[in-house]
Amino acid sequence: MNGFTFDAGALIALDRADRRVLAILAHAAELGVRITIPATAFAQAIRRPSSQARLARLARQPTTDLIALDRTEATEIGLLLAATRTSDIVDAHVVICARRADQTVVTSDPGDLRRLDPRLPLVVV
Repeated sequence: MNGFTFDAGALIALDRADRRVLAILAHAAELGVRITIPATAFAQAIRRPSSQARLARLARQPTTDLIALDRTEATEIGLLLAATRTSDIVDAHVVICARRADQTVVTSDPGDLRRLDPRLPLVVV
C-alpha cells in the first residue's frame, strides 16, 4: 500500500473528528505510508483556517504531500473530464493525484469518483 489520497469530503470529515477518518490516519501512520491532499480539495475544505486545526496539522505533516494544480496536472484533468464527460475539477484532481501516487482514495462521495475511474480503490467515510 502506498498511502491514501483525501478528497474534500474526507477532509471535511477529518475536520469534524470523524472516527473512521481518524482511524485511517492512525493506520497510515502505523504503516508509514504517505497521505496526498490535492490542493483543490484542500481549498474546498478549508473555510475557517483559524479553527480547523486538524486540517492544518495534516497538511503540515512531513508524510503529507499537498499537490498543487500546475499546467501538467491541469491538462491531465481536462483530458480526464473530456473523456468522462464530467465537469468536477476537484474530483478529477483527486483521481489524477491518486493514480499518480498509486493510492487509495478516502472519500464521502464514491459515485462521482467512480464515474471518473471505475477501478479506483476507494474507502468511503
